[in-house]
Amino acid sequence: MLKIMVVEDDPSIRKLIIHYLLRQGYQIVEAENGIKAFEIFQNEHLDLVITDVMMPIMDGFTLSSKIRSVNVDIPILMLTALETYSDKEKGFMSGADDYIVKPFDMNEMMLRIKSLLRRYKIASENKIVMPHITLDYKSSTCVMNQESIELTRKEFLLLFKLLSSPNQIFTREQLMNEIWGFDSESYDRTVDTHIKRLREQINCEDYTIVTVRGLGYKAVVK
Repeated sequence: MLKIMVVEDDPSIRKLIIHYLLRQGYQIVEAENGIKAFEIFQNEHLDLVITDVMMPIMDGFTLSSKIRSVNVDIPILMLTALETYSDKEKGFMSGADDYIVKPFDMNEMMLRIKSLLRRYKIASENKIVMPHITLDYKSSTCVMNQESIELTRKEFLLLFKLLSSPNQIFTREQLMNEIWGFDSESYDRTVDTHIKRLREQINCEDYTIVTVRGLGYKAVVK
């Protein structure tokens, strides 16, 4: 289920937006200001952020910039009464992907959300993005807390495979066949060795690699 964060200081507007999103089957988290929203963003996996601009403590422009400083991919939709060109320019320059001026039609908002999520899916199919760690399949890179983690190609493929299907159990044979190949002369213990190295090299809050006795391994996303 896709998770969307709604950031809006007006309780009635926030409640209305959440009502429509829940009807569409989305999972929702909410915040009434930018500071709380950024705390949530740092600790949860989100698929899209909807934010107001004029909020106390931290406004939507600042929130968008802070989110973009650590995640360049997640879609951000701004909802605001600010309608001048300079306001819109500031919104897009701070990192917003789309900008809707209040008052707005809820059905139009839903169409824009679906469009943003569709583009995000296409852009991120070769990436795994979590609050603290990002894996890029094309470049075989792993970045945790904005620092690069050096992994061998096999270690990267193993981690990417597990995180691509959270909670799914993979047998050693499955992992061997997919990552090392059917003709590989490596043994099942090769998988165990690589899992051990991944656990030693990466201590990440986002997931845990769990040993399923007698079966294999799975990644549990927190």
